[in-house]
Amino acid sequence: MATIDQQFNSINDKLQQVLKQQSRLIKENEKLKEDLEKCKAQEAQTKQTIDELNQQIVILKSAAGALNEKDKKHFEKRLSQYIKDIDKCISFLSE
Repeated sequence: MATIDQQFNSINDKLQQVLKQQSRLIKENEKLKEDLEKCKAQEAQTKQTIDELNQQIVILKSAAGALNEKDKKHFEKRLSQYIKDIDKCISFLSE
């Protein structure tokens, strides 16, 4: 049968192991959070690049006259929105 000192030492050793593991897991969690933030930023940049490329495709199709009816309406709608935004900016500047 183990003495009280031996039991205490055993519990203390196990506690130290748990604390080391907790510290390691905290560091790992922080690194994973940083990696996640980097991935989110990269994803946002990639989405922006895709959007810009899609806009360029629409413009090139429009310039070549190769837009189908759906794309043409979408292009005209986007163009109208840009014009409205420009008009708002002009009105804000003229105030």
